[in-house]
Amino acid sequence: MKIVIIEDEKLTAQDLSETIKEIEPDVEIVAMLSSVKEALAFFNHPPSIDLIFSDIELGDGLSFEIFNKTSNQIPIIFCTAYQQYSLEAFQSVGIDYILKPFNKSSVEKTMIKYKILKDGFRKPSSEMNMLLAALKSNLYGINPSVIVHQGVKVIPISGSNIALFFLENDTTFAYTFEQNRYLISQKLDTLEKTFSATFFRANRQFLINRKAVKDASHFSHRKMIANLTLPFPEQIVVGKVKAVEFIKWLERY
Repeated sequence: MKIVIIEDEKLTAQDLSETIKEIEPDVEIVAMLSSVKEALAFFNHPPSIDLIFSDIELGDGLSFEIFNKTSNQIPIIFCTAYQQYSLEAFQSVGIDYILKPFNKSSVEKTMIKYKILKDGFRKPSSEMNMLLAALKSNLYGINPSVIVHQGVKVIPISGSNIALFFLENDTTFAYTFEQNRYLISQKLDTLEKTFSATFFRANRQFLINRKAVKDASHFSHRKMIANLTLPFPEQIVVGKVKAVEFIKWLERY
């Protein structure tokens, strides 16, 4: 059996490789890929592969981008730390998942399931498209929360209710779809990592929710203006360096 591992944490990838080989000594780990960019290049002309183990969130994006752009038909076992997400979609399409931190038992169980189901995989795989659509929808449909303090109260606000985060006088605020403004203790850089699935860092000052963007307008010197679905007193400018990435993000989500 030939396997590819997609994982941006080197030690985790190595641990998974060693665990798989311990369970299946005859397995060949064809490649260990650490980024969306590297995986896209690899899958343009891939060797014969039987199975993929893939993390969901990589350093330069989500692994969905790899499988969508390459029309992947190889079965995938996702390795994820997202215990808060509902992952029942995997069970209905015959592809499995393991939660991090994984162990020998969890990897062994998913390998057994793959062997049982492998004869049922079809090419082109409509099940794979169903899986990616269901998981992508599920992942994007749920956001972490941020904590705001109001007097003696500690209030969690779901990221899905936040239109944007912004900086004002080096202080971070959340602005909700109800047009309420809350002081946030986290730095914008930290929030960008936490909400990377659905928010875009337009510039140093703004981190915007995809649901809050109505459309975009061209601005001077190849810059873009993000037009929002709700009133906001400031214009949000996307610099020319990020303009292309911004358009792709609008198209993707």
